[in-house]
Amino acid sequence: MEETEAILGEFDREQGKSEEIVNFEELEYGNLMYEDYEVELRLQPGEGSSNSNKEVDLSLSLGGEPSSSFTVRVLERGDLDRDSQIKRPKVQSVAPDRDSFLLSDSFQENISSGLIEKEFDRMHDGSGHHSFLASDNDASPFLSYSWIMEEDENVHPDMDDLEIQMDLTDDLLHMVFSFLDHTNLCRAAEVCRQWHIASAHEDFWRFLNFENKNVSPQQVEDLCHRYPNATQVNINGSPAIHILVMQAMNSLRNLEFLTLGKGQLGETFFQALTDCTNLKSLIVTDVILGNGIQEIPIYHDNLRHIQIVKCRMVRISVRCPQLQTLSFKRSSMAHAVLNCPLLHDLDIASCHKLLDAAIRSAVASCPLLESLDMSNCSCVSDETLREISLNCGNLRILNASYCPNISLESVRLTMLTVLKLHSCEGITSASMSAIQNSYMLEVRMFSVVSILAANFCNFSLFIFFSPQVLELDNCSLLTSVFLDLPHLQNIRLVHCRKFVDLRLESAELSSIKVSNCPSLQQINIVSKYLQKLVLQKQESLTSLELQCPGLHEVDLTDCESLTNSICEVFGDGSGCPMLKSLILDNCKSLTAVKFSSNSLTSLSLAGCQAITSVELTCPYLEQVSLDGCGHLERVIFNPVGLRFLNLGICPKLKTLEIEAPTMVLLELKGCGVISEALINCPFLTSLDASFCSQLKDHCLSATTASCPLIESLILMSCLSVGSSGLSSLRRLPNLTSLDLSYTHITNLQPVFNSCSRLKVLKLQACKYLTDSSLEPLYKDQALPALRELDLSYVSLCQASIEELLASCTHLTHVSLNGCVNMHDLDWSFSVDHVCPSYMASEQPQRFLQNLNCVGCPNIKKVLIPSDARFSNLSSLNISLSTNLKEVNVTCFNLCFLNLSLRTRMGSRFGEVRGGCEV
Repeated sequence: MEETEAILGEFDREQGKSEEIVNFEELEYGNLMYEDYEVELRLQPGEGSSNSNKEVDLSLSLGGEPSSSFTVRVLERGDLDRDSQIKRPKVQSVAPDRDSFLLSDSFQENISSGLIEKEFDRMHDGSGHHSFLASDNDASPFLSYSWIMEEDENVHPDMDDLEIQMDLTDDLLHMVFSFLDHTNLCRAAEVCRQWHIASAHEDFWRFLNFENKNVSPQQVEDLCHRYPNATQVNINGSPAIHILVMQAMNSLRNLEFLTLGKGQLGETFFQALTDCTNLKSLIVTDVILGNGIQEIPIYHDNLRHIQIVKCRMVRISVRCPQLQTLSFKRSSMAHAVLNCPLLHDLDIASCHKLLDAAIRSAVASCPLLESLDMSNCSCVSDETLREISLNCGNLRILNASYCPNISLESVRLTMLTVLKLHSCEGITSASMSAIQNSYMLEVRMFSVVSILAANFCNFSLFIFFSPQVLELDNCSLLTSVFLDLPHLQNIRLVHCRKFVDLRLESAELSSIKVSNCPSLQQINIVSKYLQKLVLQKQESLTSLELQCPGLHEVDLTDCESLTNSICEVFGDGSGCPMLKSLILDNCKSLTAVKFSSNSLTSLSLAGCQAITSVELTCPYLEQVSLDGCGHLERVIFNPVGLRFLNLGICPKLKTLEIEAPTMVLLELKGCGVISEALINCPFLTSLDASFCSQLKDHCLSATTASCPLIESLILMSCLSVGSSGLSSLRRLPNLTSLDLSYTHITNLQPVFNSCSRLKVLKLQACKYLTDSSLEPLYKDQALPALRELDLSYVSLCQASIEELLASCTHLTHVSLNGCVNMHDLDWSFSVDHVCPSYMASEQPQRFLQNLNCVGCPNIKKVLIPSDARFSNLSSLNISLSTNLKEVNVTCFNLCFLNLSLRTRMGSRFGEVRGGCEV
C-alpha cells in the first residue's frame, strides 16, 4: 500500500467520500514531460465498515478522451502480507502497435525535440539508437554477466522479496529503462525478476555496438539471435571483423546501418551485401578490401549512403541505383567505376593514386551530382573539369584545392555557388574569365601562389562578375585588387605580402577584413551597407578613402604609417557621417588629432606616443582612451558628452580646456606641469587634482565658479594653492570632502569660513600648520558637520591633540599617525581643565569610532576609562609604537585592537590590562 501511494499520490480514505479524482497537469519522467494526460482515481467504499478492500479505477486519457480504464484492488497492509502476488496497476500504452509507446518509431519522432538535447544524444548515441557500452575502459557486463536473459534460473533467489519492495508498473519501468545505456541495463537486470525481464526488451537493443570490444563470434551470434530485429551494428575496431560481420549479416535480416573498421574484409562480405535488402548505410574505415588484386564490387539496390574512408584496394565498382552520397576519402585506389544515377554528393579528396581518366569517367556517370570534393587529387586536369561542366549541369559546390594542374581555361560552371581553389598553382589571369561565368558564385581563393607565372612579380586582379563572398587569404604575389561587384557582401584579405592597393565598389558590401598585409598603402572603399571596417596591423597604410554612409565601427590598430590626415576621413562632411566608434591604437605617426563629429561616441588613441595635441568637438562622445599618450601637452574638448575622464596618465599635460555638460568625474592626478585649466562641467561632482603642483589659485577659482556641484575635491600636493584659492570654495555649497595633504597651507581659516558642510578633511603632512591652526575646531566649534579628520604627520603638541579629542565630540574617524609630539594617550580628562562646564558625571557622549595612532614612537601609555564616554569606539590602532608600556582601555564596543610591532612581540609591554570586550 505504501508503494502504491508513492506512485499514485496520497488520497483521502474517508468513508464519506464515494469518489475522488486526482488530476496531474504535468507528468514528468526523467527529462520527458507529458502535459496532456489525466489520471483518474475513483475510490468506491466496500459494503461494510469491516471491508478493507477498495476499488481503484485508473484511466489514462490523452487530450481529454479516455483511452482505457481498468480496476485494481488496493489492499490494506494485512491483505498485502497475506497475498504477495498482487497484480500491479498497468498504465495503458498510447502506441497501439507496440508494447511501449516510448520507444516506438512514430513516438520518437514526435517527442525527440522535447527531450533535453544532451540527454537525448546520450540515450541515442547521436544517431537515434542506444549506445551499447559507455567506454572502452568500462568493465563490460556484456562479457561478465549472464546478460542473455532467457530463463529464470539466472535470477537471484531473493528477487521475489525485492520485487515486492520495488513494485513499479511495467510501462513505467520500460520508460525509465529507455534512458539507460547497455552497460546499465545489464546491471539493472540483476536487481529482480521484473527488472531482469524489462531490461531484455528488444526496444533497448536496436543498436548493437561492439566498437573496440574484444567479443567472440559466439557472443555476437548469440546476441543477434536474441535480438533479430536489431537495425544497426558497429564492429569498428573489434578483432576478426570479417567473421563477426558475417555472423551479424546472416542473423539480422532487418539490418539498416552497418559500420566496420580496422581489419580486412574478404570477397564473401561484398557478395553477402546483396542479401541485406534493407541496408541503407555502409561505413568502412581503415580496412583492407579483398586480397589486394581483384576488383571490389558493391552492388545493392537500396543503399543510400556509402563511406569507404582510408581503405586499401586496387579497383572498385559501385552499382547502387538509389545511392545519394559516396565517399572514397583518403583511399588508395587507381580506378573507380560508378553506376549511381541518383548520386548527389561525391568525395574523392586525397585519393592520390586515382587517375585523371578514372575521375573523369566516374564523375561523368553521375548526371545529378551537386557537390564534388576532389581536393588533393594531383592528377586532375582541365579536361576533367570540362567533362564535368558538360555532364553535371547541377553542380553547385566544387572543391579543387591543391590541384596544381588546373587553370580553369575553357571551363564553364554556370551553376556554381561555392568554388574552393586553395593553393592552385595553375590559376592565371585567364582563369578569371571562367569564374566570371559563374554568376551565382561565392568565391574562396586561398593561397593562389602563382597567379601569372613564377617570373612575374606584380599582378593586378580585375573581377567584373558578381560573387557574394571573396576570400583572398595568403595570396603572396597579389599586388592590387580593383573590384566592381554590386552583390559582393564579404571580403577577406589576410597575409598578402605584396598587396599594395585595394579599391572596392559594392553597394551590398557588409563585411571586410584586411589583416597582416605589410605592403598595403592605399585603400578606397565605396559601399552603402558596410558597417564595420577592420584594418589591423597595416604598417604601410598611408592613404584611406571611404564613401560608406552606413559605417559605424573602424579599427585601425597598429597602422603605424597613418598621418594626421586620417582625421579628415572621419570628420563631419566626410564619407562616414554615421561613424560611432574609432580605434587608432598604436598609430605611432600621429602627432596631432583633431575631430569634429556629431556621431562619434567612442575614440581610442591608446599607445599613440607621438601625439602632443588632441582637439575634439564631439558632443556625443561618451568614451575616450588616452592611455600611453605620455607626450600629450594640449587637450581641448569643446564640447564632449563624456561623463568620466582620466588624464592622470598624461604627465606632460600643460593646457586643459574642457566643456562637458554631463561630466561628473574628472581625474588630473599626476599632471604635474599643468598650469592652465579651464573646466566647464556644471554637473561635475568629483575633481582629483593630486600632484598638480603648478595649478594656481586663479584656475581653482575659475573651476569652482563653473562647477558649483563639486562634492569631493582632492588638492593633494598642489603646492601653488593658497588662501585665495581656498576662499573660492565658498562657491561649492555641496562640498563634503576636502584633501589638502602635503600642501604648504598655513591658514585654515578660509576653509572654516567657506565649507560649513564639510564632513571629511585630510591634512596629512601639512608641516606648516601650527598649534593655533586648529583652534577654531575645538574652541569656536567650526565645521560642525565634520566627521573624519586626518592629522597624520602634523607637528601638533600634546595639549592641542588632547583638547581636539576632548571637545570635538562629533568626530567619528581620527588619524594621528606619526605624531612625534604625542607622548601619552591619556583620556582621563580633568573636568576643570578640559570641560569646566560639565560635572564628571555629565561628560558629553563622544561619537568617535575609529582612532589610528600608528607609528607614534613616544606613546608609552594608553588610558581610556569609562568616564571618558568613548562607548562608540570600535577600532583602535596603535601599531608600531615601540615605546608603548601600558594599555588600559574600557570600551565595550571595541572590535579591533592592534598593538603589533614589526619585530616579534614579547615582553615589550610592561603591562596590558583592561575591560575590552573584543
